[in-house]
Amino acid sequence: MASHSSPPASDAEHPLLNVPRAQLPRHVAIIMDGNGRWAQRRDLPRIEGHRRGVASVRRTVEECTRLGLEQLTLFCLSSENWKRPPEELEFLMHLLEQYMIEERGTIMQQRIVVEAIGRRTGIPPRVLDEMDRTIELTAGNPGMRLCLAINYGGRSEMVDAVRAIAQRVQAGELAPDAIHEETIAAHLYTAGRPDPDLLIRTAGEMRVSNFLLWQISYAELWVTDRCWPEFRTEDLHEAMRAYVQRDRRFGGIGRM
Repeated sequence: MASHSSPPASDAEHPLLNVPRAQLPRHVAIIMDGNGRWAQRRDLPRIEGHRRGVASVRRTVEECTRLGLEQLTLFCLSSENWKRPPEELEFLMHLLEQYMIEERGTIMQQRIVVEAIGRRTGIPPRVLDEMDRTIELTAGNPGMRLCLAINYGGRSEMVDAVRAIAQRVQAGELAPDAIHEETIAAHLYTAGRPDPDLLIRTAGEMRVSNFLLWQISYAELWVTDRCWPEFRTEDLHEAMRAYVQRDRRFGGIGRM
């Protein structure tokens, strides 16, 4: 598995994808959508879709680790999701707590670093305790960074960043004309982390849903009609191959 300090060789082909390693994305972000719809189409309760979705998380994390990604960011709970029925939210919190406990050994074995972004308000203390324990235990690992967006909203993140910058200006630590894009990026939850190269969304929805609004400015988008519980390793590979074929110009002139 690749470490952060030793990226994969640039000219060798990745054995799983038959594409040059250097062309693979460093950072993949996923909007894991469609758990409830998957369940309802099968006359199952919505919570069963969330339960099945955990298996897709496990498969995807394992495969991204094998592919040597630097970071995988998963949209686990949106700040807007608190509008859902209380029993569904309670089950989601239970799943998150269970994941932190049951997957801890595997995460350590795979040398993954676990991080979380989003506001902690509203998350039950028992869940925060297990999440914090996993984050602390994995902090020194050399492998892929697994970032979980929990109670996260892109606009809320920007509000928090602006507040922090305003406090520095008010304290005389920062002049207004010294505020640049780098200043804002340094005050986001993701400060010091690479922006996503590839954003994957399941369940066919063609929107970004308030996810990493600043960070995905130049990300390549890939959407599948499959709901998240149906998301397979082959789908991840297909997204990677599509990414490799994109001409990423960043506002300049692409390859001819």
